Parts: sequence; C-alpha cells; structure tokens
Amino acid sequence: MRVGNGFDVHPFDDPSSARRLVLGGVEIADTPPLAGHSDADVLTHAVVDSLLGARGWGDIGERFGVDSPETAGASSIAFVAAVIADLHDDGWRVGNLDATVIAQRPRLSGARDDIRARLADVLGVDIDDVGVKFTTTDRLGAIGRGEGIAAWVTCMLTTVRR
Repeated sequence: MRVGNGFDVHPFDDPSSARRLVLGGVEIADTPPLAGHSDADVLTHAVVDSLLGARGWGDIGERFGVDSPETAGASSIAFVAAVIADLHDDGWRVGNLDATVIAQRPRLSGARDDIRARLADVLGVDIDDVGVKFTTTDRLGAIGRGEGIAAWVTCMLTTVRR
C-alpha cells in the first residue's frame, strides 16, 4: 500500500474567456473559468499529483509539462487516465481517493455526485471509493476573496493481486 497527496491552485480567468470551469472532469455551468495551460482543472491536477506522488513518480509538471504545446488546452482527465494506465501496468490500482476543493465561489455542492462519478470512472474504482468535499476559507486570503480555487487530494494505491 502507498499513500500520496496532491495540491493545486488556479486563479479565475477573464469571465469573457471561451474557457469553461472544469472540476474533476465535469464542466460547471454558469461560472467563471480558471486560468491555466491545459483546461485548468485544479481538482484533476491535484489528483494526478497524488497518484504520481504515491508511486514516487514526481509531479504533473515533470510528467506532462507545464508549458508543453502538446498539452495546451488539453483535458486534464486524460492525464489521470494516462497515469492510471501506467500504474496498472506497474501492478498498482487505486484503493480510494479523497479530495477537498477550496473555493469561496461558486457554490459547488450540486456537482458533487457528477464529479465523484467521473473520477471513479477514470480511476477504475467504485463511486464509494471517491470522496469529494467542498469548503471555503471564510473569506480569508486570495481564495476567500474569490480570486481562485484550490484542491487538496489524498489517494491510496494497493498492489494488484495476481
């Protein structure tokens, strides 16, 4: 068994941007998007870091490049799928994943079930093995001023029985 954690934070982008807010591979309607090189999915980026960290394989920047032309505008859920495929090839699977999204705005609880289902699907686990929580910073700091969104993720990997 191995445990990893990941953290990411992104500022909000210009509301007139053509981007959409994506969290855990799910588009969140009627909200300003986040700024970033790929799709700026702060939750999925933290998931990737937790998976890579659990296996001792570095971080998302090393694996996919922070400014790589190949990942410009890319769907970050594909990053998770790629790491999961490599973990399976190496004899590991996800035991469970627990995520906390920190945002003063927008209110996100209505998207919880969709995010859990999307993450469970790409991770290859049951939805009951994925926890997603939302919290604020009670208006403290940049997140509390509504300047962006952060995510903290912990995962457990287990060896695949052969």
